[in-house]
Amino acid sequence: MTPDKELIARFKQGGSQGEKAFTELVRRYQEKVYWVCRRMLKSHDDADDVAQNVFIKVHNGLSGFNEEAEFFTWIYRIAVNETINFIRAQKVRSAAPIDDLINEPSDDAERPDESMEREEQRRLIQEAIDTLPEKQKVVFMLRYYDELAYEEIAEMLGTSVGGLKANYFHAFKKIEEYLKLRLKQH
Repeated sequence: MTPDKELIARFKQGGSQGEKAFTELVRRYQEKVYWVCRRMLKSHDDADDVAQNVFIKVHNGLSGFNEEAEFFTWIYRIAVNETINFIRAQKVRSAAPIDDLINEPSDDAERPDESMEREEQRRLIQEAIDTLPEKQKVVFMLRYYDELAYEEIAEMLGTSVGGLKANYFHAFKKIEEYLKLRLKQH
């Protein structure tokens, strides 16, 4: 597999080889970019649209890309920022349905009451995530679901590792408190 840096260098040279190199970068990262967007958006179509916008921005900015940085980190940062901008523009403050985040195989032998209970838990987790402030939500999604290191997230979001850890901790605590409160009501 051709390294990202070599594909970027080919792109910067231009011509048909440059476009082929860009196409390879898109193929390599399109699924990852889509899922970054999808985890923060409820709709497949919205995530698909935002992902396309990400690659337009990548195409337009790639000639000025600083090759000292990691391409993966740079593209993730663009994906997160584009998704946040989309959410702001749509005034939608919600994450992807928890069903899409936890892809458990269905068990046909499962009892209906267990299935309903698990569905209720997923709904409550989704509600809890929806209540988070935007930055905490992004940090939580990238850390918990994408399992990215704090250092990677800090570079993507242009913030300190300490600040991210605090955001993640507060997000986790808020989700935990929300769930405790809601489960007491049931």
